[in-house]
Amino acid sequence: MSPFTFNTSASILFGAGQLSKLGDIIKDRFKGRVLVVTDPGMLDTGIVDLCLEALKARDVEAVLYSNVRADPPEEIVLEATNIAIECGAEVIVGLGGGSSLDVAKLVALLAPGTEKLEQVYGVGNAKGPRLPLILIPTTAGTGSEVTPISIVTTGTNEKMGVVSPVILPDIALLDPELTRDLPAHITAATGIDAMVHAIEAYTSINPNNNPVSKNLATEALSLMGASLEQAVHHGNDINARSQMLLGSLLAGQAFANSPVAAVHALAYPLGGHFHIPHGLSNALVLPHVLKFNSKTTPQPYADIAPYAFPEIAKLEGPERAQAFYEAMAALSKRCGLQQTLREMDIPQDILPQLAKDAMNQTRLLINNPRELREEDALSIYQAAW
Repeated sequence: MSPFTFNTSASILFGAGQLSKLGDIIKDRFKGRVLVVTDPGMLDTGIVDLCLEALKARDVEAVLYSNVRADPPEEIVLEATNIAIECGAEVIVGLGGGSSLDVAKLVALLAPGTEKLEQVYGVGNAKGPRLPLILIPTTAGTGSEVTPISIVTTGTNEKMGVVSPVILPDIALLDPELTRDLPAHITAATGIDAMVHAIEAYTSINPNNNPVSKNLATEALSLMGASLEQAVHHGNDINARSQMLLGSLLAGQAFANSPVAAVHALAYPLGGHFHIPHGLSNALVLPHVLKFNSKTTPQPYADIAPYAFPEIAKLEGPERAQAFYEAMAALSKRCGLQQTLREMDIPQDILPQLAKDAMNQTRLLINNPRELREEDALSIYQAAW
């Protein structure tokens, strides 16, 4: 067995009603003023109020930063960091979707003042120390609460990552009640995103692909394959919501240690240029990337297919791999997601630029089971158009 490293969040608290315990958790484990990092949309859900009430009930002083936006640019990270410094925050709480959690990670890292944002991009460049960090996801998708990754939009439309175990939180707090009122289209997009995490973690050729990640990925696919449609179409089903949130967590742990590949590499330019939500970007290119990979390496996809779709277990080899990516496309469609780039008003003449930009995601492309060149990326975008 090859040596490997497996890192995850120090403590995971899972269960309905966990948010109400946040004040107790902070009072017992940390001290000082809290900065809550979230986005404007969260203010309308009532969840931010519940968070602040839980802190107030235990006399925990809190300051709110709610300007995070999707695909957060550098200026948002720096603005939130400055707020943390100005208010003397000693604990950072990230509350919301992946963007809010990613910003919170970097605020915790940068607020002590020992590192600058431009110095920590890349793998292993963030050294710390950081402030105590608690992450509370409100979507079942990114798995950011258990990943050592934060994605930032740099310049006009390019994304860069900060990847370091230093930004894994002290506590990941998962309360499925917080996802109950999530709109169907967000539930669908984030759910497919989480399934992509599991798929790419299992099939990654990264040297750190390992038995722990593989087992987490298959369990994640089992949970989410059985519950995504129910969560999309019957959002109040707390059991489906719980399965999705746990599946997202497990998929996050898997890809945090066995990194993702070409699906994400081709999805990032869609988000950068057109601000398409990350989960939907993944869904749009997923079946076409899997079809491309399966032409030369079908077996990993054949291996994982029955976990998500038990009905195709009777098939074997390339036939099962094909059935798998077709089933993922059909699942996406049944969940109401757009199926083509043209449906997103993406002009065909920009596809060569998207292919060129995808080639900049070298940290992801090296993990893909099949070598992917710029002309291959263009063919995939054309198939998705």
